[in-house]
Amino acid sequence: MMLQTSVFAAARSRAHGPTAALWHAVEVHRPPAEVDGACELTLCGSLARVSTEEQWPVAARDVCPACAVLTR
Repeated sequence: MMLQTSVFAAARSRAHGPTAALWHAVEVHRPPAEVDGACELTLCGSLARVSTEEQWPVAARDVCPACAVLTR
């Protein structure tokens, strides 16, 4: 039996009014080159732009707490 692990990419949301831009996690099922710069649905349900320049988990303070929990 083969166990498949999830692969996550880092994605940056936009700031909206009083809500700051955050780093989110996106589960990817395609090669990174196909999703780089694309706006994708994150684990927490937000839309964010994928950045292949950053690795998930992102070593930053502005990380979505829901995405951090969902990727553990």
